[in-house]
Amino acid sequence: MATAIEECVQAREHLLVQAGTGTGKSLAYLTPALTVDGPVVVSTATLALQSQLVDHDLPRLADAVEPVLGRRPTFAVLKGRHHYLCLARLDNSTEDEPEDTLFDAPAARPGGGTKWLGEAGRLGKQVQRLRDWAEKTDTGDRDELDPGVDDQAWRLVSMPARECVGASRCPFGAECFAEASRARAREADIVVTNHSLLAVDMLAGRHIVPPHKLLIVDEAHELADRVSSAAQAELVPELIDRSAKRARPLLRPDVAESLTAAGDALAVGLAEAPAGRITSGLPSPLREACTLLDAATRAALDAIGDVKSDDPDPVRKQQAKAVLDELSATAQRLLEEADHDVAWVEKNDNTGRRALVVAPLSVAGTLATHLYEERTVVATSATLTLGGRFDTVARALGLEAPPADPPSPAAAAMAARSAGRTGGTGPAEGSGATGGGAATGTAGAPATSGPGWRSLDVGSPFDYPRQGILYVAAHLPRPSVSGLPDAAGEELLELVTALGGRTLGLFSSRRAAQQAAELLRARTDLPVLLQGEEALPLLVRRFREEKSSCLFGVMSLWQGVDVPGDACQLVVIDRLPFPRPDEPLAAARAAAVDAGGGSGFAAVSVPIAAIRLAQGVGRLIRSTGDKGVVAVLDSRLETARGYGPFLRRSLPPFWYTTRPEVARGALDRLAKV
Repeated sequence: MATAIEECVQAREHLLVQAGTGTGKSLAYLTPALTVDGPVVVSTATLALQSQLVDHDLPRLADAVEPVLGRRPTFAVLKGRHHYLCLARLDNSTEDEPEDTLFDAPAARPGGGTKWLGEAGRLGKQVQRLRDWAEKTDTGDRDELDPGVDDQAWRLVSMPARECVGASRCPFGAECFAEASRARAREADIVVTNHSLLAVDMLAGRHIVPPHKLLIVDEAHELADRVSSAAQAELVPELIDRSAKRARPLLRPDVAESLTAAGDALAVGLAEAPAGRITSGLPSPLREACTLLDAATRAALDAIGDVKSDDPDPVRKQQAKAVLDELSATAQRLLEEADHDVAWVEKNDNTGRRALVVAPLSVAGTLATHLYEERTVVATSATLTLGGRFDTVARALGLEAPPADPPSPAAAAMAARSAGRTGGTGPAEGSGATGGGAATGTAGAPATSGPGWRSLDVGSPFDYPRQGILYVAAHLPRPSVSGLPDAAGEELLELVTALGGRTLGLFSSRRAAQQAAELLRARTDLPVLLQGEEALPLLVRRFREEKSSCLFGVMSLWQGVDVPGDACQLVVIDRLPFPRPDEPLAAARAAAVDAGGGSGFAAVSVPIAAIRLAQGVGRLIRSTGDKGVVAVLDSRLETARGYGPFLRRSLPPFWYTTRPEVARGALDRLAKV
């Protein structure tokens, strides 16, 4: 992998690399990065990986190469402005500033919009602690504040990029923590950032991240979704109301009232509209609300005018203007009803939140235009091959990929064997999860290439066929109802009981996870931890420490849990993680493929399920000593001839079986070890 990166930098080609857990991919891309002239940018999707790079991998690498280079390589972390304390906001904030918590929608507070005295007192104490911290911190980075503060308090002392007046016009520009972080990034050899900021940088013309020749995108399977989120916009009545209150001192009364009226019209339109994707044009009440908002924001922006250095309060003026400008652009975008956008109504009955949302139908064109220009891009992840090929992910990342060739008879036979089409009773089944022997590694997927890019699968150090079993409960009925079917519940109970706990349950819905927890609590004495009952880090720690415990949860557990060793020897997946029919973007993208004569289900839903399933299955084997069983309680993984083999080829090559007695036998043997 390190050699391939070096070659691609020299050839000015892009590279897709699949590298799973245990391959050492971080050091494999950081090492050649030090040979590149100028800074190298590394982007991650999660804070966990960002912390691993900054706290562990980069310091170790710097120690190792300092004698060779004759100097110590430098590195810096670059985050969005809102991650840093803003001294201008802190100077303007008060301990009980309800009118200025612009993004703290009243419906998000228990009991509605009125702040009760206990909450106000708690907020005041947190703001005072932030004032004290401001006197001591060198970076102003929120992640260094321990203990932390809640989001409402942090919003009072931080500044989103769109509201920033700029260092040259800010009275605290010379002391700005965000500007200091950018200055450090410009001087560093390696800059670590995140996909969200990388996406904003691309959409804003590439002026945030320092100029560089090599970009390494780790956790690259997440990038397209983060770019889509960055290009998404929404209208919320509470946001319009608060923007009107903030701008009121700068406006004539009639202009301020027109903003309030537009917010009221949006609230009425959202109350009448059903939740979900808008497929036949904006309903009249929502169109009228957007038209009113467009006119009101334009009038307000004209009245406010430009932000000048001699304004009495340029910071507050810029804040008001930035939010109005964004509201105006979003209203115009919704009124345009462009074919390349998807609009939907979002409703949350628990919080009362209502929103009108718009997002791009696809970001592949955006990535093709902005991601690869004037730099080499290395995209890496443990899940870049779907169905055993790089083509699908390459297209999603904006690369031109050739159509798949029909497999040769030998390749088809190999794929069938790796997908376990037979499920016999060979030696691996007898030893399965308890088999010994050194981990010999697993070969990677065949390389794919296209114009200006190539791919590499470095394989795995894990001996998947000897370390794990993939068991598909093919005898269960096809799942049809929401929640956990009775037959699947009984199957889950038998598997967990055979092992005696040590189970990570990954469920398709909160209801299914709740039902599974209730079932095991009623019929076993095993400790059952349920996501949502306690903070997730605490639940994961308890799961790791209490050997007989089970941890059940939903999508955030599918890729956010790393528990090597015998604390997690059974991973249960209740059903294939296809996107729900009411997921607006996935539904719109599938409909667009259908309209073009293709299969939206095959082109959109199946790849989404493949990535999610691979991430979930990957929770089992985290080190060369791990052993266990992945149990999928959805018979379609075996019986669906159209997509079942594709999904199985997207998974690590575990030993495969559909026989429940084999899975229970392997778990029973593990329980006795």
